[in-house]
Amino acid sequence: MTDLLRPRAAAVGVKAAVFSPASTPDPAKVERGMEALRSLGFLPAEAPHMLTRGPLYFAGTTEQRLLDLHAAFSDEMVRVIFATRGGYGANYLLEDLDMDVLAQHPKPLFGYSDLTALQVTLLDTLNLPSFHGPMISPDFGREDGVHLPSLLAALAGEPYKVGSAEGLRLLRPGSEPDEASEPARGILYGGCLSILTALLGTPYEPQTEGKLLFFEDVSAKPYQIDRMLWQLKHSEKLDGVKGIIFGEMFDCISPGAKPDLLEEVILNALEDFEGPIAFGLRSGHVSRGNVTLTFGVEAELAVSPEPELRVLEPAVER
Repeated sequence: MTDLLRPRAAAVGVKAAVFSPASTPDPAKVERGMEALRSLGFLPAEAPHMLTRGPLYFAGTTEQRLLDLHAAFSDEMVRVIFATRGGYGANYLLEDLDMDVLAQHPKPLFGYSDLTALQVTLLDTLNLPSFHGPMISPDFGREDGVHLPSLLAALAGEPYKVGSAEGLRLLRPGSEPDEASEPARGILYGGCLSILTALLGTPYEPQTEGKLLFFEDVSAKPYQIDRMLWQLKHSEKLDGVKGIIFGEMFDCISPGAKPDLLEEVILNALEDFEGPIAFGLRSGHVSRGNVTLTFGVEAELAVSPEPELRVLEPAVER
């Protein structure tokens, strides 16, 4: 496997580029998020088209958003890049990414939701680790929106772990008796379930074999989650997967249904999956404390009544 293209480690006090790769954000929420970044010691720099409205629901044309992305990576003073929000539109950037520019100036790129398309493409193409973590408007822009220990550890390249305090719990251990208590180890990989599914059959199809998968989503009904898992299974994207961790799955409910319907749906849809399945980790679309996960690095899921996800190697050069 090609070595990871690790960015330099970073800490508070560094310049942080802020751009909008998908939909237009709310200016007031962005300003609250930028102020929170400043209060932490970061030096946020606004991309030229960060608040552009249109065409349609996009924060500028594809060309304008690409210009901001490439400029953020090229700027030698920028050490970390944050998206303002997701929404829709990052997929339009994929065809014209300047991979040479991005490879020459690797940076931690934080985001989730629609950013999954961009992040997994950079990971699969350049082996640039993904930082599945807080964005400016939905997370930094509200009180208790960011899980700081994981964010700072990820930027510094320090090993870290998350567990029950961050919502993680075990749904089912591995089906093999001799592996039931052994940690599931693999390259951590994933993102927003609906975006990963939408990439199937395209040149940007996610490369999941041998990975420790993380799936999360928001406001998808249980039957829709079922359908996406069915599609991944029959696209052979669960073959060789070491374990699956679901996020909080915020608002993924059916009105009037029993509270644990989604968990039953997951266990039924993944009945033939042999690895462990965990649920509830607050990363991505969450109610609070958005945890940063670094995709592309070795991690393990400790299978126990109180499971832990341990990030075992740095995603940055220390």
